[in-house]
Amino acid sequence: QLLRRRCAHRAPLLARPAAVCLARRWLGAGVGAGAMSKVTFKVTLTSDPKLPFKIFSVPEEAPFTAVLKYAAEEFKVPPATSAIITNDGVGINPQQSAGNVFLKHGSELRLIPRDRVGGCSAV
Repeated sequence: QLLRRRCAHRAPLLARPAAVCLARRWLGAGVGAGAMSKVTFKVTLTSDPKLPFKIFSVPEEAPFTAVLKYAAEEFKVPPATSAIITNDGVGINPQQSAGNVFLKHGSELRLIPRDRVGGCSAV
């Protein structure tokens, strides 16, 4: 019965588009969701003088690019031209998992729109 239940549960997921299945996987929905551990980030928007922040809890296995995109959309800044740095100013490579970033850099991060970073205009 357990095998039948698992197969019956997975069958509707296979009929869905791949993007929906991946989103469900990263959001922790579906089979085995209780075993997935999460990490929490406090992301501060540095381009705003008020320094607003938001706290996100994401699965450890989630790609950090998804965290960056979600954070940028929450602060209403363009995700394609945004970067996340540590409080010390160290840039974070988004091509790793959220758990890896948490272990290497901690939970307090800063979001900066790239139009405010290193801009050099020729006169």
